[in-house]
Amino acid sequence: MCARCLIVDDNRDFLRVASNLLEHAGITVAGVASTSAQASRACRELHPDVVLIDIDLGDESGLDLARHLVGETGPDQPRVILTSAYSADDFADMIADLPGVSFLAKAALSGSAVLGALARRGAWPGQ
Repeated sequence: MCARCLIVDDNRDFLRVASNLLEHAGITVAGVASTSAQASRACRELHPDVVLIDIDLGDESGLDLARHLVGETGPDQPRVILTSAYSADDFADMIADLPGVSFLAKAALSGSAVLGALARRGAWPGQ
């Protein structure tokens, strides 16, 4: 399985650590972005299978970015996994309003956790 992931977070250290973690788990990190504009552009150019988005992007909302990506990319849209240092309980209602979007706490981030979240949403693209 060759998964292509875009990671969106405003913390450079997290981008580096998450990239290394996922790459070692066999998930290809196609790119990273720190802003919604960079993420939207990267999705159009890189066509990732999954986008891992921090809910808190500094002055921007990862929830808004997730809404945009789910609404803009059509039937071949990447799967979206929101992430945060906070508990899913803090965002449960907002996440529930985003169809097809999963949540993964940053503390639980691993390649198998990402693949598990995707498996709960249906078959991996290309399978």
